[in-house]
Amino acid sequence: MTDYIVRASAADNQIRAFAATTRDMVEHARQIHNTSPIATAALGRLLTAGAMMGIMMKGEKDILTLQIKGLGPMKGLTVTATSRGTVKGYVNNPEVMLPPSPIGKLDVGGALGEGFLSVIKDLGLKEPYVGQIDLVSGEIAEDLTYYFATSEQVPSSVALGVLMNKDNTVKRAGGFIIQLMPFASEDVISKLEENIGKLDGVTSLLDKDMTPEMILEHILGDCDLEILDKTPTAYECNCSRKRVEKAVISIGKKDIKEMIDDNEPIEVNCHFCNEHYLFSVEELKEMLKKASK
Repeated sequence: MTDYIVRASAADNQIRAFAATTRDMVEHARQIHNTSPIATAALGRLLTAGAMMGIMMKGEKDILTLQIKGLGPMKGLTVTATSRGTVKGYVNNPEVMLPPSPIGKLDVGGALGEGFLSVIKDLGLKEPYVGQIDLVSGEIAEDLTYYFATSEQVPSSVALGVLMNKDNTVKRAGGFIIQLMPFASEDVISKLEENIGKLDGVTSLLDKDMTPEMILEHILGDCDLEILDKTPTAYECNCSRKRVEKAVISIGKKDIKEMIDDNEPIEVNCHFCNEHYLFSVEELKEMLKKASK
């Protein structure tokens, strides 16, 4: 498997950890959305986080959506993940360009600006769970760290990285989420804080060709790290002609009638995979009949 997520525990289950390598997924997203380097970095980080947070969910049909809306030129981005490790996403303005940040990095925070992060979990209940925070930095990892601490009361360290080649393809992508359980001792908390404090950043680990297992070993190796399982992760869109047809029917008779009156076929574009679906006037008439039932 190329892209995958490792789930682990450490310090006698006082720590739970996830680490992922997601280079192929992020490069696939870059290609289908034709994203600028800064948009690739933002989407890549959120896709990586979504993949790891997705497999935290228990139910087979559970769906997680991460949505960022900002006042900056990127405007926002959306990622949807499943509990099986599949993800999809898009950037509102995929062509955004900005000069590097003062430390010479891609300025994702500047591209997003002030805004908020929403975490929506559809667990098959009557209402989805929705947690929302104001963006702390717009750099995504810090925002998710703050989200876990405030909305879920789980002290966490989130690190996400995307490294680009000079030709703007993706060189490396990945990250980790390390969380303290409620019963973690002061010694374990201090040790974890010390280990994370020594890190140069996840991109430097990725650039050394470190696997998710090696990254967790590097951070938690002295805390009795135990790798529990390994899950493949990939970019996957579940759109289909049938699903798009249902979406068109759901807009209602009045709008479908107006489309028919225009006497032109309509084209529907999937935000997540850029697939185009064309429906003829005759097909619209069939949809109108279904909408009338």
